[in-house]
Amino acid sequence: MNRVALVTGGSRGIGRACVERLARDGYSVCFFCRKDVENADALTQSLRSAGMDVEWAVCDVASASDVRDQVGRILRYRHRIDVLINNAGISRAGLLTDITSTEWDEVFAVNVRGAFNMCHEVLPGMISRQSGSVIIISSMWGQVGAACEVCYSASKAALIGMTKALAKETAPSGVRVNCIAPGVIDTQMNARLSPDDMDDLAAQTPLGRIGSPEDIADAAAFLAGDQSAFLTGQIIGVNGGFVI
Repeated sequence: MNRVALVTGGSRGIGRACVERLARDGYSVCFFCRKDVENADALTQSLRSAGMDVEWAVCDVASASDVRDQVGRILRYRHRIDVLINNAGISRAGLLTDITSTEWDEVFAVNVRGAFNMCHEVLPGMISRQSGSVIIISSMWGQVGAACEVCYSASKAALIGMTKALAKETAPSGVRVNCIAPGVIDTQMNARLSPDDMDDLAAQTPLGRIGSPEDIADAAAFLAGDQSAFLTGQIIGVNGGFVI
């Protein structure tokens, strides 16, 4: 039986790369998206045509009821989730004094409460089987902070704290929890940046380039698999040396 992986925010960017990588590695992959239905369907059909076991569903991870229903549906017929990748996230850029309380709450609802909702529904099965890997996608800005990204940085810092605490809580049950903190990655979230801005960020990166979603997916595949069996509670910086 294939291991089952569940990826949130899987229709594009880092999430999409994780779906593609795990499917190629032989996992049965389920993924959630909230709005990007056309891309989700196209990705699923493409991978299925190549003989891979992939499915998707619309799910707002900020909604506890949505998560409960969709995770429950997966468990009813797949019976297990071996790997959970909490990737879904949003950002609001701007000075703190220009961010509204509604925008602040929206970012934390998706980025932090979304990870809580997913773990809340998936962890009981992992704990009962005494095995499982939870991977949380944070950001280097959660490690060091970024001006005009206070809300986003704070939410991603919360995920780092969540990773460390949850790893301690679940380790006696054989469940590993690790975090990836990406650097500047070529995704739609960064599409608002100008080419000059991206060139400047590449120049600030010791390895001299912007990261790709596949760079993050490679790290996620490692954390999902048996090669990382003695690794938990760790924050893996995949950032080209931007933060050391």
